[in-house]
Amino acid sequence: MIQRVGEALVLRVWPFQEADLLVSLFTRDAGRVRGVARHALKSRRRFGGALEPMTHVRATYAERPRQELVRLDAFEIVSSPLSRAIDYERTAALQFVAEVLEESMPDGAPDDAVFRLALAVLDELTVGRVILPITYFALWMNRLMGWMPALGHCVVCGIDLRGQTVWYSPTSDGVTCHDDRRPGSFPLNAASVALAGRIFRGTVRELAAEEWPRSADLRRFAIEILERHLERRLVSARALNRG
Repeated sequence: MIQRVGEALVLRVWPFQEADLLVSLFTRDAGRVRGVARHALKSRRRFGGALEPMTHVRATYAERPRQELVRLDAFEIVSSPLSRAIDYERTAALQFVAEVLEESMPDGAPDDAVFRLALAVLDELTVGRVILPITYFALWMNRLMGWMPALGHCVVCGIDLRGQTVWYSPTSDGVTCHDDRRPGSFPLNAASVALAGRIFRGTVRELAAEEWPRSADLRRFAIEILERHLERRLVSARALNRG
């Protein structure tokens, strides 16, 4: 049995055998792991309020040879999303970050860049100011996973699209010009393309300090690229759209 201690983000929790809970974690050093928190529903001493999704914890757990589930021994809260004001939109945004990490990160594959991205975005998700952090997170996840299409040229004819509206299809790679747009394509206007460029050049903290329009086209673009590569609809994204 290997004992581990390290930073982790709580992604999801399920009931599991009477008073136990099954917990999915994205750890900094070991990637995504799943484990059993024994008697978590009866005893608050070892886990307390640390089982809320997107809680940043210092986790103590043990790996057993030839077993997929680790044994979760204790969580120490580093930061909790419940320490600040909460509303429907912020709750949906936290669920979105958790769902994307749960669905995109493979088991046992650490990724420090994704872990740092998630922490930075969580710091900026506050009531009334979730649009920019969520758009930032979705775009950067696409880039870090290798899914982000180049926005500067048409993949069909090769024309330079800088400073212009581009068209994208949720079912196809790349972006196109107006003339080569595919059936069911959506436009991403020049202002949104420029916004994407700023997001890839700046930090979420710097950008979140500005006033941002609530225009949803760039966020929709980023989410639809995620969904295409994950091959599933993101439930939390629908909740965000209702907020």
